[in-house]
Amino acid sequence: MAKTPGNRSFSALPSKEQVLEFIRTADGVVGKREIGKHFRLKGQEKIALKALLKDMAEEGLIDGRKSAFHRMGGVPKVTVLRVVEIDEGDAIAIPETWQPDDATPPPRLRIVERKKQAALRVGDRVLARTEEAGRGWLAHPMKKLPSQEGAMLGVVEFDGTGQAWLAPVDKRVRSSQRVSDTGGAEEGQLVLAEPAGRGRNATVKVTEVLGDPLAPRSYSLIAIHKYGIPWVFPEEVLEQATRAAKLPLSEDQREDLRHLPIVAIDPADARDHDDAIWAEPDGKGGFVAVVAIADVSFYVRPDSRIDREARRRGNSVYFPDRVVPMLPEVLSADVCSLKEGEDRAAMACHLQIDRHGKLAGWRFTRALVRIAANIAYEDAQAAIDDGTAPEHLTNLWAAWKLLADARAARDPLELDLPERRVVLDAAGKIVEIAVRERLDAHRVVEDFMIAANVAAARALESKASPVVYRIHEPPTREKLVALREYFETMGKKLALGQVITPGLFNRMIKDIADPSEKALVMEAVLRSQTQAYYGPKNAGHFGLALGSYAHFTSPIRRYSDLLVHRALVDAYGLEQPKPKGDIPAHSGLSSQDRDNLGKVTDAISLTERRAMEAERDTIDRYVAAWLSGRVGEVFPTRITGVQKFGFFATIVGLGGDGLVPISTLGREYFRHEEKAQALVGEDTGTRYSVGDTLDLRLAEANPLTGALKFELPEGGGMQRVEPRGARPDRKPRRDGPRKDRQGKHMVGQRGRPGNIRHQGRGKKK
Repeated sequence: MAKTPGNRSFSALPSKEQVLEFIRTADGVVGKREIGKHFRLKGQEKIALKALLKDMAEEGLIDGRKSAFHRMGGVPKVTVLRVVEIDEGDAIAIPETWQPDDATPPPRLRIVERKKQAALRVGDRVLARTEEAGRGWLAHPMKKLPSQEGAMLGVVEFDGTGQAWLAPVDKRVRSSQRVSDTGGAEEGQLVLAEPAGRGRNATVKVTEVLGDPLAPRSYSLIAIHKYGIPWVFPEEVLEQATRAAKLPLSEDQREDLRHLPIVAIDPADARDHDDAIWAEPDGKGGFVAVVAIADVSFYVRPDSRIDREARRRGNSVYFPDRVVPMLPEVLSADVCSLKEGEDRAAMACHLQIDRHGKLAGWRFTRALVRIAANIAYEDAQAAIDDGTAPEHLTNLWAAWKLLADARAARDPLELDLPERRVVLDAAGKIVEIAVRERLDAHRVVEDFMIAANVAAARALESKASPVVYRIHEPPTREKLVALREYFETMGKKLALGQVITPGLFNRMIKDIADPSEKALVMEAVLRSQTQAYYGPKNAGHFGLALGSYAHFTSPIRRYSDLLVHRALVDAYGLEQPKPKGDIPAHSGLSSQDRDNLGKVTDAISLTERRAMEAERDTIDRYVAAWLSGRVGEVFPTRITGVQKFGFFATIVGLGGDGLVPISTLGREYFRHEEKAQALVGEDTGTRYSVGDTLDLRLAEANPLTGALKFELPEGGGMQRVEPRGARPDRKPRRDGPRKDRQGKHMVGQRGRPGNIRHQGRGKKK
């Protein structure tokens, strides 16, 4: 009589341990049939097996159903997984259905992607074979399943029949979804929902009620959920951060710079202070300077819990009402933040600036600093302007003038792009939305930071160390051809045979006297630029006209900078004594990061774009909320994009893109000239082009989506735009509710129930 699964001469029921071992080691799906076949059970033994499996389930040893068992707390051998995160390029998924109990979180599986398989994204569903490997789980995808989009945000509405609908808060989504389960949500509440049902029976069910969508702080909450931004730190991360914050600074192991009057110049509403600067004349017409940066690498060690969470976030995300930090606040807002009068650990970049403003030398140390003052940009500028600035501040301005001369000689790309600033009161309500003023104080700090970033890149290159470069490649030929064709419609020339430099664009912009035309050209140049990214292979920084550039100055809020600090620790031998407790000893680059730096930089480039989109969306919602009380007013606007269905315009000095639908342009037929980015009236020649300024009436403002809708001040009737070559004698489109491809009415159209209307198609990007 055998007792092991490997022997096929069974004459009795297997033990519970044997069943569990078979479930763990089997290659495929394990159900009652597979267990019976493996242990060669017959007749009454199969009936006894059913009772045995029931007992094991009641004891909490296994879970599942008769066709697919798995260990309790384990994962079925073949199951459907949903991707919830992209970690350094690897897809992380959880079982789509997970039932052990509410106290047991679903396991996280790393998907082993096959060659030639399309990259997976968050929300994708796959049928996968799973295996337990070491301390974790792996999943081998068998096939990708139709997407169910995962969680979605919306506002609950009820129509006249009592049917609930989920109105979208994303201006790119045009239609509402029928709700089969409101989860207790009331009319007008912001909720999270997930798909339910299929085909014609497809609905959504509410999974979480978030509250009043128009309440203060809701706009950023919408963006956090929409983009899947991690915003709650795991308890173990907070605990380790608290212990790390108590690490002694080892004064004898650091360069003592506490005697220098180093100052941190930041926005008045800054939530953290990464950097501080100091300079004094060197007696040779140049300056010696120190750029002191928070020594985050001392507190956040590779592969610690804090580090893994910081990498997952990639960067801090800044909203008008809150910040979602990369690091727990005990670090980001306290011990790592360079505060006035407090001893702080810093990575010091010592610079030698020659009389031409060029970097003549640099070195890096781990230092101890005591900030002389935290100064707002406006206050620093006022002190310089009225002559009351202390010597250490005037020295900074004098050193900056040399750096500014060197910058002018480099001739980097200069685009005057206004930055919107949302001012809130203590209750979170909007007080003002304005364009942030650009001062010399901003340029002082910016140029010192650029100098330190260049020094960090060159220092690591000189020591053959890994570098996380900040890369901005020149415009692609395709974009330059499109730019040339666009300029031709304006009577301007762009010769592609010459070397394209930032200075070429600068001269083109400088020679334009008319403000509206200048804005038009800057908009076109901006659209021609490539997206900046992080990478281990240098390709230069086109916009800054620099050959080598890295991000070194903001490790509190950017993981890229933390990696650069770690590389400098290794390159300059700046390791500190081993800390006590569970905090890793090494504060330089891990061997894994050295071997997979490209994978890491790809991941943090993605999190950066996610943050930018979330921040922009939230600003749009605040602008729409601010303007919702001014519907009907006429504003000066500038056209930012043109499409066949209308054009987009933004309010000058305020921002907030809104659609001007064709239905507001009168009854004249308009051609869409794609190369010229213009709508042209066939009868009158009336022209609406990107960059044009005109007065428009605000027709609608939707704070939930951030969408605006404009119309001409004199109004207008129904209008249709024909593409070039279209027949002008065709009958106009029938007025009435528009429908999507499935014949369903769209949100915000007549005949569609709902209180919250979706306006426009979103901003031109």
